[in-house]
Amino acid sequence: MTTHFITAEIDLQETPTELQKVIEAELQKQGEPLRWAITSVDIEKQKVKIEAVVTKE
Repeated sequence: MTTHFITAEIDLQETPTELQKVIEAELQKQGEPLRWAITSVDIEKQKVKIEAVVTKE
């Protein structure tokens, strides 16, 4: 098992609950998320930047 630091850019969602589900689904594509955080929000582009640590087999 290895850990990886990744960044992702996700479209801003209507609700915080919806945003969390989209973020977690995107991170699952990269591995098992250990932790993640929203590090910036671009209102004009309607994007959020995510930084995460994931594990891969």
